[in-house]
Amino acid sequence: MIQHLSSCEDVKEVSETKKAVETAEKAVRKSGESKLSKIISWFAKLPARIAKPFKNMYYELKKVTWPSKEKLITYSIIVLVFMLFMGVVIGLLDMGASALVKMLVV
Repeated sequence: MIQHLSSCEDVKEVSETKKAVETAEKAVRKSGESKLSKIISWFAKLPARIAKPFKNMYYELKKVTWPSKEKLITYSIIVLVFMLFMGVVIGLLDMGASALVKMLVV
């Protein structure tokens, strides 16, 4: 049983060593690339990176179920009536607060 544990530890050490070597190799490959080639690569990929969100937006908008003309008109009227109602309520509250301040000041 003791030998089994030591062999498991050896396997772990070997796998950790392999991972360390792989990361070191990746770092060497990346550092081997010149700054100029990185900049050129960045500019070469720029149009695709700019276009990607717009393409995604286009495909998402194709999935949207748009309301019919009648529903759109109905919803618009509901919003306009609600805005008119809230405007009247806020106007009345403002007039009442103004009258209260005038009574307190005079």
